[in-house]
Amino acid sequence: MEVGECPLWDPQQALLYWVDIAGRAVHRLNPATGAHRSWQMPAEPGCIARNASGGLVVALRSGFFRLDTGNGSDGDSGELEQIAAAPYDTATTRFNDGRCDAAGRFWAGSMYEPRDRQLGTMYCLDRGTVHRHWSGVTVSNGLAFSPDQRTLYHADTTAHLIRRYAFDLERGAASAPQVFRQFSSDKSRDYGGRPDGAAVDSEGAYWCAMFDGGRLLRLSPDGEILREIPLPVRCPTMIAFGGADLRTLYITSARHNRAAAELAEYPLSGCLLSMRVDVPGLPEHAYID
Repeated sequence: MEVGECPLWDPQQALLYWVDIAGRAVHRLNPATGAHRSWQMPAEPGCIARNASGGLVVALRSGFFRLDTGNGSDGDSGELEQIAAAPYDTATTRFNDGRCDAAGRFWAGSMYEPRDRQLGTMYCLDRGTVHRHWSGVTVSNGLAFSPDQRTLYHADTTAHLIRRYAFDLERGAASAPQVFRQFSSDKSRDYGGRPDGAAVDSEGAYWCAMFDGGRLLRLSPDGEILREIPLPVRCPTMIAFGGADLRTLYITSARHNRAAAELAEYPLSGCLLSMRVDVPGLPEHAYID
């Protein structure tokens, strides 16, 4: 992939989905057989969610769409049906990271591509209607929920910052933001990368892919580093827990616009990786129409 992102485990079909943003494609892998399928998209897909009524919901630059992925066979149609148009200027902005809450809402943040102003915004697709929640970020990322759905995590990759919010699941509202973890942006010292995509495990720990840092971090609910895992790629982008026991960690990565010397040093850049972990993850919720 050019920019692999948003791995998503489907427990019903035992399949892994993910996107290639720059490659404008949605991918699917059957880990048991190695069968791979992809669908080309008319615009960049930022993130995906399972659709409770079947298939996927894809947040494209141009808006939210249903994607018909069929029943897992190679004959899937790949038909797209628009749910809602993009709520921003598509010339400068696109959807990026996102996932569903336990009530079936699809939260998807945007990124402002010039990256010189904090115009990225958090949106929520709720039963076909797009709601705007908060702005003040440049690249929306790292969205995840605590096991009890009372905390929402959210990162601004450009600011090297992760915040946590008090989350009201019934109302679908986040409030009282606090700094969860601030990372250094000083590349002249021991630079560890900037927070990209994330997921929360069953113990409530927040796993974060550190883009340009070549590592994953497992953080406690208080933001302390519990574990650091070096990776054979410089730019991991997001993680997902999968497998029957949710203990297989899938990791997407990027190679788009990276220097030739870096790609020579990290030839797996842009590949999908996996590893086994001790603590299982949480099942991903589906979008409800």
